[in-house]
Parts: sequence; structure tokens; C-alpha cells
Amino acid sequence: MNWLELGQKILIAVYTFALVMVCLYGFHRYVLVYLYYRHRRKAPRAPGQFEQLPRITVQLPMYNEQYVAERIIEQTCRIDYPRDKFQIQVLDDSTDDTVEIAAAAVERARAKGFDIEFIHRDNRVGYKAGALENGLKTATGEFVAIFDADFVPGEHIIKDAIQYFTDERVCAVQTRWEHINRTDSLLTQSQAIYLDGHFAIEHVARNRSGRFMCFNGTAGMWRKSAIADSGGWQHDTLTEDMDLSYRAQLKGWKFVFLPELTTPAELPPEMNAFKAQQFRWTKGGAQTAMKMLPKVLLSKAPLKAKVEAFFQLTCFSVHFYVLILVTLLFPAMCVRALPMEEGSSMRVIFDLAVFTLATVSASVFYIASQYELFRDWRSVLKFLPFLMALGIGICLSNTKALLEAIFGKQSEFVRTPKYGAGTDKYHTHKQAAEAARKTKRHILPYVEMGYGIYMATCAAASLMSIRSAMAAPFMILFAVGFFYVSILSFQGHRARAPKAVPVREKQ
Repeated sequence: MNWLELGQKILIAVYTFALVMVCLYGFHRYVLVYLYYRHRRKAPRAPGQFEQLPRITVQLPMYNEQYVAERIIEQTCRIDYPRDKFQIQVLDDSTDDTVEIAAAAVERARAKGFDIEFIHRDNRVGYKAGALENGLKTATGEFVAIFDADFVPGEHIIKDAIQYFTDERVCAVQTRWEHINRTDSLLTQSQAIYLDGHFAIEHVARNRSGRFMCFNGTAGMWRKSAIADSGGWQHDTLTEDMDLSYRAQLKGWKFVFLPELTTPAELPPEMNAFKAQQFRWTKGGAQTAMKMLPKVLLSKAPLKAKVEAFFQLTCFSVHFYVLILVTLLFPAMCVRALPMEEGSSMRVIFDLAVFTLATVSASVFYIASQYELFRDWRSVLKFLPFLMALGIGICLSNTKALLEAIFGKQSEFVRTPKYGAGTDKYHTHKQAAEAARKTKRHILPYVEMGYGIYMATCAAASLMSIRSAMAAPFMILFAVGFFYVSILSFQGHRARAPKAVPVREKQ
């Protein structure tokens, strides 16, 4: 065997492995949709009513949230719950004007008779997990509700959720996220569809079929004793919510997900903010997988819970497999490294199977979520090509996050910027943040641009052969994804002259 033949065999092996893995996770989407429709009618019911409402602590973790700090504090004070059983903790790790804004809002609430505590740390030890754990030291509630600074909880959210804790096995109640700025741009619309799939299909399928699900870090409530019993908030991963969720469920605690109970929040309106959020979720998810997956597989949990935990905790690896496929797609076609002979019946079956598992599955998944939430499946069709393109475009960034987790590289908890979507100051706040932002240039957008050029070149070259022409539309779509992500990333890095825009409203 010469070096050329060896290289071709290695190419076939790597490409086929990545293709099989992408198809496997694509098949899992079908499983989730099936589980959803099989179990969707098993809506949770509160087993009873508290004779006397228990004491509640609401924790509001924040870090440099000058545009939304005041709103979340004031909105929390509007929650309908007995004042004598309602504590609010503002957990502020900020280093900017947020400290003064939040402290002033707390003083106004205290003057109105609220039991509200302002806890400011001059360090970010443990980041959000550290702030939550620190707050528990003085939390007086039997149950703890958590809302990130950009969320806008409804007045009845606590009363609607609390009765599910009459089941003493329930450790957490999660509500569904809604999106204040869903229609702000193509990017926010796409993010909304991504998250709708997660909440409307994944959470319902897992929770109602007896499999493990995860708390989403906000817009939910915990039984304080369950947090302590499960080991407390730990900060050795960037997804402290997923970590605690698995530790609690391995202890035998039960989750409740309420898709009809929603809490609106702000989606990242900028590409770099979106990528940073995805990076944190990917890296944290991989860290949690390395920490918790062996414990889950060796536990006494049901087999169905273990299988689903494997897919949930390792789903971020798909970005790596997709990147391999994108990189090797054209070379594999050129050297005839694709499995089975071109034009054969088995090859036709193979191509259809790959298309159905790797591509159609995502379409079915997101169409199902939009139909179940809004009874509208047609509107999402126009977004499907872009959803695929965006997913391809961020695979480089997310692969970097995955590799950092695997090799143990530490990084800080990068907060997602918020600008007060839904208020009349939203666009002013975005402009002020852009003027003040000092963003270091990174090499990744250049690599993404390079991949866009590579995919565009491959698409043009593939049109020269009938054998490879069918792949051209996908290559064009991949090129669009890489170009879109890289161009918007460059825009976010572009230097701007300071503008005379106030960074916060005067009190």
C-alpha cells in the first residue's frame, strides 16, 4: 500500500465516522419529536395546595447590567405574593454603574416595605454560581426563584409555580422562555426558533417521558434543601445549572417543566454576543459531560434516562463532526471517498438516508416546535435554510469551545450583553454600548471568512461535474453561513468613535 492509498483510506475513515455521528444525532431529533407526541398529554399537575404559602426568596444575579438592573428589580417587586413571605436578593458582582443603579432601586423598594437585600461582591469568585451560593447564606425562603437581569417575570409566576412543590420529591420547577425581541432581526428570529425547539420539544419530551432534564439557569424555582442535598452551586463548569440538575436527579429529585408558564427575556442582538453565549453553553456542556456522564452511566438510573443523558450531555460534539464534514466534503468527493459506488442503488439509498437523518430531522424538529407553540408551521419554512447556514457558521467557534473543555483550558464566565429590549431606550442603549465597547480583535472571524471562501470555491468547482453537482446547493448554503457569521463578527469588532450618549438614565 502506497502513501496515496493510505491517505485515501484515512480520509474515508474520518469522513465516514463524522458522517455517521452527525446522522446519529440527527436520528436523535426524531426520537425527541416522537417522545414529545407520545407523552405531551401527560401534563404535570400539582398534587395539592399549600395551606399556608411558604416563604420565597427571589435571587437576581447580575454583572454589569446597567441597562436592565432597575427594570428587573422593579418588576420583581410587582410579583403577587404575600409581602411578609417574600424576600428579594440582588446579587450584584458589577464593576460599572450597575452598582449605583441597583443600590438605588433596592433602596426605593425597601422604602416601600419590601424585604430586599443588596449583596455586592468585589470579586467574581465562582461567577454566577458563586453569587447564587453566596446569596443562599442569608436566604430566608424555603424555595428560591432565580431570574437573570434581562428577564421580565409576570405578576403571578410564583403563585402559579409554587403549588407543584407540594410534591416533596420535586426539587425544581422550570418555566419556558419567551423572547421580547424575537422579531428584531434575522439573527434574533433564528435564535428564537432554536430556543423554541429546546423548550417546546426537548424539555417536554424528556420531562414527561421520565428522562432527565436540565434547569436553564433562570426563570425557575428551586427547593433550597434540594440544592444543599445535591452539593450546592458548584463552579467547576461554565454551566452550573446543568451540573446541579444532574446531581439533583441522580439523588432522586424530580423536575417539573411548565411550558404554558412563560417568562420573557432578551435575545443577544449581535453576532459576537450570540457566539459568546453559544461558546459558554458549548464549553460548559462539555465540561459537565466529562464531570457527570460517567456518574450517570454508573448510576442506578433507568436505561432510558442514561441513553438520553448521553445524547443531551454530548450533543455539543456535533459542531466538531460538522466541521470535519465541511472540511473534508470536497476532497472526499474528488477522490471518490464517499461510501459505495456512484449511481448504484445502494448509493441512492445511502444518500437519501443521510439527507433524511442529517438535514430533514432538524427541519421536522423546528417545524414541530413552531406548530405546537403557535399553530404555525409555514412561517418557519422560510427560516430553515438560514437556520442550517447559521448552525454551520458557528461550528468553528463552538468547536474551539469544545476543544478548550477537553484540554482543560480555563476561561471566565462571559456575560451576554443586554440592552433593555422592549423599552423605548433599547436602541439608544445598544448605540451607547457600541460606542463604549473596546473589543480585542480575534483570529476566528478571519478563519470563518476563509471557510466561506473555501466553500464558495468548492461550490463552483462542484458544478463542473455532474457527479458532484448535487452537493453544490449545500456548499453554497455553508458558504453563506460562514460569510454571515464572519462579516457580523467583524462589524462587532470595528472601532467606533465615542458618541455623546449617556450610559444610564438619570435617577
